[in-house]
Amino acid sequence: MAIIIQLDRLLAERRMSLTELSDRVGVTVANLSILKTGKARAVRFTTLDALCRELDCQPGDLIAHVPGPAGEMIDEEA
Repeated sequence: MAIIIQLDRLLAERRMSLTELSDRVGVTVANLSILKTGKARAVRFTTLDALCRELDCQPGDLIAHVPGPAGEMIDEEA
């Protein structure tokens, strides 16, 4: 897949844990972990809105497109 979620970077920049973000946005740590690792197949706009609100960012700061073959998974740490 050519879409990556840059949640790790934003959390590090804000010195915030996944647990703290979970408490603030009302999304389970397990679901945020799925999102963070790139295994999520979809993101609700309400979740995206809450993440952007709590991380003080725009959707484009959280989601990036990396050109590549369709359907190919990209590991953001590679």
